[in-house]
Amino acid sequence: MPASENKSSLGRKLVRVFVLSVTAFLLLQLISLYLSWPNQAILGTVAVVIGLVANRVSASRVVTLALMLISLTATLRYSWWRIHLVVDFFADESNNRLSLDSVFMLILLSAEAYTVVIMVLGYMQTAWPLRRVPIPMPGDESLWPHVDVIIPTYNESLALVRYTTLAANSIDYPPEKLHVYILDDGTREDFRQFALEAGVGYVTRKEHSHAKAGNINHALTIMQSEYVTIFDCDHVPTRSFLQMTLGWMLADSKLAMLQTPHHFYSPDPFERNLLQYKTIPNEAELFYGIVQDGNDFWNATFFCGSCALIRRSALDRVGGIATETVTEDAHTSLRMQKLGYNTAYINIPQAAGLATETLAAHVGQRIRWARGMIQIFRTDNPLLARGMKFTQRLCYLNAMIHFLYAVPRLVFLLAPLVYMLLGRTIIPGYWVAILAYSIPHLILSSLTNSRIQGRHRHSFWNEIYEAVLAPYILAPTLLALINPKLGKFNVTDKGGTLSSTRFDKKISTPTRWLLFINFVGLLVAPYRIFVKDPQHPGTVLMNLVWILFNMVILGVAAAVAHEQKQRRSSVRIEARIPMRFRLQDGAQAEAMSMDMSVGGASAKVMSSANLAMGEVLRVAFPEHSGEAEIGGKVVGLREGEVRLAFLVPTIAEQETLTRALYSRADAWLTSLATKEVDRPLMSLWRVFNLSLYGIYQICRSFLPQRSEPAKARVAQTASLVLMALMLGSACQAFGLSFQDGSSSDFNTTLKEKANQDVAKNLASIGASKNRTTGPARPGPQPIDAVESKSGGGGSVSQTVTLKEMGLARAIEMRGSHSYSSVAFTLPYTLVPRHAALLLDYRFNSSVSQRSAWLQVTLNGAKLVVLRYDATGASGKGDNETEIPIPEDLLLRSNTLQFECVGNGMIQQKPQEQPESVCEVNTASSVSVRGDRLRWQNDLSQLPLPLFDSELQAETTIPVVFLSQPTPQTLQSAAAVASWLGVQAGARAVRFTVSS
Repeated sequence: MPASENKSSLGRKLVRVFVLSVTAFLLLQLISLYLSWPNQAILGTVAVVIGLVANRVSASRVVTLALMLISLTATLRYSWWRIHLVVDFFADESNNRLSLDSVFMLILLSAEAYTVVIMVLGYMQTAWPLRRVPIPMPGDESLWPHVDVIIPTYNESLALVRYTTLAANSIDYPPEKLHVYILDDGTREDFRQFALEAGVGYVTRKEHSHAKAGNINHALTIMQSEYVTIFDCDHVPTRSFLQMTLGWMLADSKLAMLQTPHHFYSPDPFERNLLQYKTIPNEAELFYGIVQDGNDFWNATFFCGSCALIRRSALDRVGGIATETVTEDAHTSLRMQKLGYNTAYINIPQAAGLATETLAAHVGQRIRWARGMIQIFRTDNPLLARGMKFTQRLCYLNAMIHFLYAVPRLVFLLAPLVYMLLGRTIIPGYWVAILAYSIPHLILSSLTNSRIQGRHRHSFWNEIYEAVLAPYILAPTLLALINPKLGKFNVTDKGGTLSSTRFDKKISTPTRWLLFINFVGLLVAPYRIFVKDPQHPGTVLMNLVWILFNMVILGVAAAVAHEQKQRRSSVRIEARIPMRFRLQDGAQAEAMSMDMSVGGASAKVMSSANLAMGEVLRVAFPEHSGEAEIGGKVVGLREGEVRLAFLVPTIAEQETLTRALYSRADAWLTSLATKEVDRPLMSLWRVFNLSLYGIYQICRSFLPQRSEPAKARVAQTASLVLMALMLGSACQAFGLSFQDGSSSDFNTTLKEKANQDVAKNLASIGASKNRTTGPARPGPQPIDAVESKSGGGGSVSQTVTLKEMGLARAIEMRGSHSYSSVAFTLPYTLVPRHAALLLDYRFNSSVSQRSAWLQVTLNGAKLVVLRYDATGASGKGDNETEIPIPEDLLLRSNTLQFECVGNGMIQQKPQEQPESVCEVNTASSVSVRGDRLRWQNDLSQLPLPLFDSELQAETTIPVVFLSQPTPQTLQSAAAVASWLGVQAGARAVRFTVSS
């Protein structure tokens, strides 16, 4: 290199060093600048305003880095001030340095220091995600290397492993160079037979040491390919996997491992149990959506055990998969990078698997991860690793010490109780000064994280995840720090079912205790503020707000333990896949699937076809499997829609279904574009509502066994009392802190103004007299738009037929034992007093009189058992009867079930579809009479009482214009009407307009 270029390069380096030094000096001066609390409040407010404005005006990466810097400055200023508070406390000779106060101060300060370290490392890790794109493979296939695809399994079912194996065997790659193996550590005969039929390798071993890592290492001794790909037995690859990943391996000879995301096509326990699937991101989405891309920028991508491509020579150099820890994957990639190899990440889902089904399984999996990462930290500390850059070491360090969050999280959940219950000092400072320094730090860090992680983790959910897991990973992580050899590998169960919805008391025990202790602290607040500490109302108020926030987080954490039933053994996936039906008479019909699983599909029929219940047909997927067909049976019909059960007894048919359902190259890409972006205030409101649900479930769990309606009413009352106590304590504290009453007057004025504005807007809804329709799903409906009659004394009645409950045709009970159920919903305003079921039903005349009966249950409670009476109307078994319903059985949402038994009564050929034993007419109805509740003047109830999203009737919204509407009024009316139409969904929305 010429001397002039050397001087120029040296000059640029000196300039960069000078700029960084000056910036660091100025930043340090700003961080350590002492200000009184009023001046700090001004500085903090300015910083927050700058952050909010910057976040609004631009989405550029430079602004994101600027927000990180502003947030980091506010956090370090708070940290500097907090440390000085504690130092000043210990420097004051009048204070007892060995008191409990000093112990609690140091514990809280240590927890805060940990969070600051994690925040700084997180900002560094995610400052510039790489977003790597695939490199095309060479055009000459003779240059493509051999690849071994291995699928380890231990105790999982063949139904789970089957489709992963078939999808791996269907990867677009020269067949002679693709070698698929099942590594069966359970040594099961049915797996060996399946591998033989599917034409894939089958590997077992005599000694089952080192769990999954040992299983893979044993298999590697009999394989010779240049590259190896590992898929967990529930991670089904797409056909494009190798063509999306192998190009980088061929381009970079030092690349040892390329990881792709772990995408999940089923909801995790948080999404499923909180009914938030596709509303909040999956818990693992933060790591695979942003962290791994950030690691890739620093050449520090972790191996995650599945969905990765590994260079065999690099794997051999580190002695195979690491066996010293239970997180063998990350440990293996660390060893590769210590030898100078590169790792990479492509953030394009090329395989999809099952999330954990239950919270207990989820906790067990995270315990293993936490213990394993701490084991690596102790046995192979990345900070001491030779051959790695400093930034690589920091990325690995952050991943490991992240799992030490159990202690800080529990400290934050219990810290305000130290003052509220014990009267001890945890932060030795003036409460207004604490707020002046801490609030900018909290707001700016939340704002910055929301900007960075908004599509991958919503605000406040990190606290919820940690609150759920902290009590369980506390002991394993601390023990691993002491002795990294403790603990064993546990397999995460996948593919299970749950027959009924239930609250898991065992897994929620720590959360319930934490919530109870915080509730005690809440109850003590009035005593603390009026008796013990009347001179410090601000301190009480600050700790009270902290307790209330902790209770909201713990309420959501408890709600996650309310396990939702999962009766399907195969998960339905939303997929728009063209289908073609070939009927037995040779006719064909085109259709488009709406959702599909390996067990069946729901499809919208695009052309006319005479389909019948129980009809067996052939199904093809022309775009994905050509002319290959599988069997299908019609199990449900609705206007324009059909439900199929797939019949795939052969390997060839299973492969056809796999290619259509799982192996599509774009199978999982659409989910990336439909993610909801984080909105912190909306996220806080959602968390608050879910917290109420969790508190309600906890109240239910303490009640003795009794009928569900009675239990629900008691639980609702208890949860309402609890919330009233929470609000009462908060109001008392606020009332003492703001005794001048101006705040109350101001809030009253705001409420009156809000009511006037909303009334004015709602008055202009129906200017265009439009009728809107939405997608095919039940939509919001008006409370008073049911078939009802109002009588004197505030009484109201409702009648809902089975047809209005969603049945298009009569219920036909076939076979010797069958059942069917329907659901209906009652208005919020109806308090049931009298109810009855008017049942119109008919038994088959061929049924033996003594062997057939119909049982009717409501919400799991038996109403009546009706036996066949041949003397019914017309002598054909037609019957109409009125069945009284006890009022305490009725809930807001109700399930009516019909169960029919008819033994030894109808003779038919084996090939014929079973005849109907009993039919229930859609004219059957449920009638409920009761008292009408008046709505309070509460705008938080919107869209109630305009319409109720769960009722069965049409939506009619009366609109009144106080005068002739102006163009501006009409424009606002259209906007509000559009919003109401979206809320209403599929059902028609009618606006009756008057002036």
